[in-house]
Amino acid sequence: QVQLVESGGGLVQAGGSLRLSCAASRSSVSINTMGWYRQAPGKQRELVAAITRGGRTDYADSVKDRFTISRDNAKNTVFLQMNSLKPEDTAVYYCNAVVLYVTAPYDYWGQGTQVTVSS
Repeated sequence: QVQLVESGGGLVQAGGSLRLSCAASRSSVSINTMGWYRQAPGKQRELVAAITRGGRTDYADSVKDRFTISRDNAKNTVFLQMNSLKPEDTAVYYCNAVVLYVTAPYDYWGQGTQVTVSS
């Protein structure tokens, strides 16, 4: 079992920056992909950014060139640096971690952290 603890959300004005962090409760487990998803009111949860253990990254088109994902494999921690924030970035942001067990991959989720961008 892995628990993900997020931090760093809050209220910021448009054009500002925030940095989200997510730490897994067990540093000994090998996590394959870590990422961030977000869900705005009335919308489906969507991928924001993801990073593999080897450092390959993937971003939603809407956040490319504004957000940067990074991770510390030794600490099983993932970060999301969000710059040039826009009101449409307002959402609950969820941390995700995929662990490759022998039987099958398993997704773990954080509890979510609110990001609100005011215009």
